Amino acid sequence: MRISDFWRLMDDEFGAGYSRVLARDLVLNTAGGRSAQEALQAGLDPRSVWLAVCQMQDVPLDRRLGKDTPAT
Repeated sequence: MRISDFWRLMDDEFGAGYSRVLARDLVLNTAGGRSAQEALQAGLDPRSVWLAVCQMQDVPLDRRLGKDTPAT
């Protein structure tokens, strides 16, 4: 997953404004206590960061692939 895909998924799920706040402020335990933004800047895999956000925010499994991608 590319970083641009990460941001598309964040915007689709949380809205363009709130996704930036969430990425900046939500502490992800699985990312070493970093925010999503810090984790991406540190070079962590965007997919892992996205899944960590989903887990912390209780995003349903069927929405973790994005709006246009059917769940498998």
